[in-house]
Amino acid sequence: MKNLPIPAFILALSSLVFGCHGKDEKHETEEHGHKIVVTTPLAKDVVSTQRYVCQIHSRRHIEVRALETGYLEEVKVQEGQSVKKDDEMFRIIPVLFQANLETEAAEAKLAQIKFETTKLLSDKSIVSEQELALARAERAKALAKVKKARAELNFTSLKAPFDGIVDRQRAQQGSLVEEGDILSTLSDNQVMWVYFNVPEARYLDYRARMKEDEAGMKIQLQLANGDIFPQEGKIGAIEADFNNETGNIPFRADFDNPEALLRHGQTGTILVHRPLHDAIVIPQRATYEILAKRYVFVIEPKGGETAAHETASHETASHETEGATHEAAAHGDDGAKEEHHPKKGSMGRGVVRQREIVVQEEMEDIFVIKKGLTVTDHIIFEGIQQVRDGDEIEYELRSPEEILQNTKFHAE
Repeated sequence: MKNLPIPAFILALSSLVFGCHGKDEKHETEEHGHKIVVTTPLAKDVVSTQRYVCQIHSRRHIEVRALETGYLEEVKVQEGQSVKKDDEMFRIIPVLFQANLETEAAEAKLAQIKFETTKLLSDKSIVSEQELALARAERAKALAKVKKARAELNFTSLKAPFDGIVDRQRAQQGSLVEEGDILSTLSDNQVMWVYFNVPEARYLDYRARMKEDEAGMKIQLQLANGDIFPQEGKIGAIEADFNNETGNIPFRADFDNPEALLRHGQTGTILVHRPLHDAIVIPQRATYEILAKRYVFVIEPKGGETAAHETASHETASHETEGATHEAAAHGDDGAKEEHHPKKGSMGRGVVRQREIVVQEEMEDIFVIKKGLTVTDHIIFEGIQQVRDGDEIEYELRSPEEILQNTKFHAE
């Protein structure tokens, strides 16, 4: 009877020990349950969209100023009104200018009579040639004064130099205006000039691919309310100088404005859509950044690794083998390199290597790669936090189509 407590104690202790051991095994299993997922870059035609804040200007936007001093006799236009070329907009009281013209015309007539008389006397050798030349000069001077007086009279009537829209009126009927005073502004909105600043790197890319991009490039204008302006634009000009402070250079896009929706001074966003053919794309999640440089983890296959192939089912293996045959035929030597990697959807082992990449375009959820990767490389998509350079790991290989099936290739 005294020995009974001992077996019971041992039994309880054993149960506790084995229970803890079971929990440790379960915890270890859960830790290893976080699989490392590997995929490959995908070559695909995508559309790159670049956004730039812009300022909208009329092709012609001028100030209508008084050309003479006087009282504003008549205002013949309303604010916001459309006018045609040579339509009268303002008139300054012309009485003084009309009187001046009549005076100068009389002086010119007197000079003409004097010239004719002097010429008649000169023909008879009664007066010298010098007096005739002086009379001729006085006549020319008088005629010039008439021309000037007529121009001053015309300046009292201000006409539209082109078709346009009248802006706010700065002076009302009856106001005394001085020469040079602004009466209003006039805008030609048939074609709008939209200015936006482009960084130097983007400018160089544009110039390098200008001929091939022009055919497929699409330029749109997003208005302040988010709507897209119905007319597409085209690059009209690139200014001569970079801004030393910002490193940008102004571009100008031209937009037809048949409905006069756009007005001088508006703002918006320029959208430059550019097609990229056979671009190498990867998920942004597959990358990480260190000191402003971007990296991926690339998997190098272990030589002679075949265990992965044994984990796949016969049906999957035969299907993937057929796909690999076509891929090898398409890529030549690149296909041979993939023999050391597992088929997509199966498990494999390899060595982790850190590699720097250069991103050409950043799009929604993906990066377009300029340098550092090819479509035959294998990169870690999930599990970046769990590995280091040089680690030997077991991973699951998934196709890039599966990884990117929910990714938008065109940034809306």
